[in-house]
Amino acid sequence: MPTSLSAKKRLRQNDVRRARNKMIKSNVRGQIRKVLEAVEAGDAETIGKEFRSVVKKLDQAAAKNVFHANKAARTKSRLSRAIKAARAIKAAKS
Repeated sequence: MPTSLSAKKRLRQNDVRRARNKMIKSNVRGQIRKVLEAVEAGDAETIGKEFRSVVKKLDQAAAKNVFHANKAARTKSRLSRAIKAARAIKAAKS
């Protein structure tokens, strides 16, 4: 346990930041799951809405250094690729 006042304050700040980062990460993972579920269901309207939402949240998380900028970009790219593949499969079937 910290003994100096500054170390105690640093511990309090770390606890607050850890909780905030955990909440942000959890929300982003939930949004990603919603996009993937919409892709599986093939619901084009939901896919577009959820994808825009997850892109915004990823960018905000990257701006706050919760995620590395490259991780956010990689995740957006993978989701976009999954959406395009799902649309291509749907177009090929019809």
